[in-house]
Amino acid sequence: MALTVYCWLLCLYPSSYRHDFAEEMTSVFGDARSALPPALAAKIGFYQREFLGLLSGALRAHFERLFGPALPFRRFDMQPQFRFPRSTVFLMLVIFAGTVLAIAEAARIAGDTSAPVWPLVSILAFMLLTMCTAATLVLGILHTLRRSGVHRLENMQVKSNANG
Repeated sequence: MALTVYCWLLCLYPSSYRHDFAEEMTSVFGDARSALPPALAAKIGFYQREFLGLLSGALRAHFERLFGPALPFRRFDMQPQFRFPRSTVFLMLVIFAGTVLAIAEAARIAGDTSAPVWPLVSILAFMLLTMCTAATLVLGILHTLRRSGVHRLENMQVKSNANG
């Protein structure tokens, strides 16, 4: 029954979109539905997300067909880039270091002197050094293979304006 409703809702999409994606979308929906836990709340949440997503996707597809992809729906689209900025890894390491040092300080205040702080600091420094070395190595490999962002910008072709 739910698969039938899903297929009917797919008819809300433009025909070209249905032609390209309907079979894949139906297959993914069927696979996800078969993996649902038996709890009623999980099923209701799943169907609500899927059907509302299908309705909003159909509306967005029609808007893009009429007005082009300039509408600000980018927040909801899948992005092929990194999900987080590269600096996030460093900031997460700093937060982890702060958490470990706070735990060590709390243990010291509580009177537990069996956990020294300096080995933890040296481990965190080693982790930071390892992370920086790995990043440098990866960037070096990308630069050697000419796959870095600089090289991609070099290969871009600029469209010339025919009017002047």
